[in-house]
Amino acid sequence: MAKAKRKFVCQQCGSISFRWQGQCDDCGEWNSLVEEAAETVFSAKHDLHGGGRAISLIGLNSDVALPPREGTGIAEFDRALGGGLVSGSATLIGGDPGIGKSTLLLQASARMAMRGLSVAYISGEEAADQVRLRARRLGLGNAPVQLASATSVRDILTTLASGPPPALVVIDSIQTMHSDLIEGAPGTVSQVRASAQELIRFAKERGTAVVLVGHVTKDGSIAGPRVLEHMVDTVLSFEGERSHQYRILRAIKNRFGGTDEIGVFSMAEEGLEEVANPSALFLTNRDETVTGATVFPALEGTRPVLVEIQALTVRLASGATPRRAVVGWDSGRLAMILAVLEARCGLSFSTCEVYLNIAGGYRISDPAADLAVAGALISALAERPVATDAVLFGEVALSGEIRPVSHTPLRLREAAKLGFNRALLPSAVADGVKGISVSGYRTLAQFVDHMLGRG
Repeated sequence: MAKAKRKFVCQQCGSISFRWQGQCDDCGEWNSLVEEAAETVFSAKHDLHGGGRAISLIGLNSDVALPPREGTGIAEFDRALGGGLVSGSATLIGGDPGIGKSTLLLQASARMAMRGLSVAYISGEEAADQVRLRARRLGLGNAPVQLASATSVRDILTTLASGPPPALVVIDSIQTMHSDLIEGAPGTVSQVRASAQELIRFAKERGTAVVLVGHVTKDGSIAGPRVLEHMVDTVLSFEGERSHQYRILRAIKNRFGGTDEIGVFSMAEEGLEEVANPSALFLTNRDETVTGATVFPALEGTRPVLVEIQALTVRLASGATPRRAVVGWDSGRLAMILAVLEARCGLSFSTCEVYLNIAGGYRISDPAADLAVAGALISALAERPVATDAVLFGEVALSGEIRPVSHTPLRLREAAKLGFNRALLPSAVADGVKGISVSGYRTLAQFVDHMLGRG
């Protein structure tokens, strides 16, 4: 009988190596390779064309009832989920420690239980009494949520299968779960994968919505094997700074809805509260004119959010190396905007340190922010403030052309609702909104001339 090969699995990325080494070749992490027991080797000499169980095939237009959605009672949570939790689905929610994952799920569990649904909350990190204390602090002590503290997947599934399937099961967290079918300590790649697979199988077979809480690594990605994100139906990321009161729930993957929706919450003494107007969180006091500040109407799914972009330039002595620092935006895109301003518009940033910040800790990946960033940089360099009642958006090409972006009327309506009267846009934009005067620019050089008062 052939000797089983030794296998070492990276605890960060899940890559497999057949010899131990200090650094993973794929992700570059040090001391992350852990030996795992080899899988049982079966003979490959069998015919796969017979002997199995026939499966039933249905058409797309069949009359089989689709799985229903259950609202969590929290509108912002439902928005990120695409309308609520789907029966039989598996959802993975990750975030930094202390960001509010357990608080949000406890609030959602309590509201669903108070509507008469069966909800089970399984904690592998806290005792049941600790969860009850948090629920009492949040004013949810009377909610009929079934609590348990357990880490054995076999015990959890045996308990859940002994009665009617619950509508919702929360597992906090998947890194603490342990399956006796796999060797290894809880939190290893094989244990996380096996535990999640058993819980997801239960969700599909019994029609229970399962929500898994996941830890995150130092770079913000969900800990454990990458295959975990492929196994579940929905992946949510809970973001925010612990020093700030707001939190953003962002959908990264969603098989039942869009991946560009967000839910906005604020942390209060009574737990997480929904924020109906998130633009108010990311706009500072606009009573005074300040150089280097512009307002950009970002778009998250179907929700426009107005954020403030702040820029600062500092002149350096000759010979010093200028620094480029950016928070909340892509540093490579900032370098591109600076290059276009120098090559196409004649502005010099080579002797200036450049700092760019998205106010409130918001993160932007929308290319429509190019014009707003360029306006903030020009305003900071020339010390000429941008009008406080104006919003800016448009994509900047390497040729210096300002290109139109999607959902212009939606962005303008949100700006008009918050009291903005002017919009600086690409000249190709045809649709406007009542109450906002539109100024169009074909190239970035024309926009610079307007900013500097050149005619």
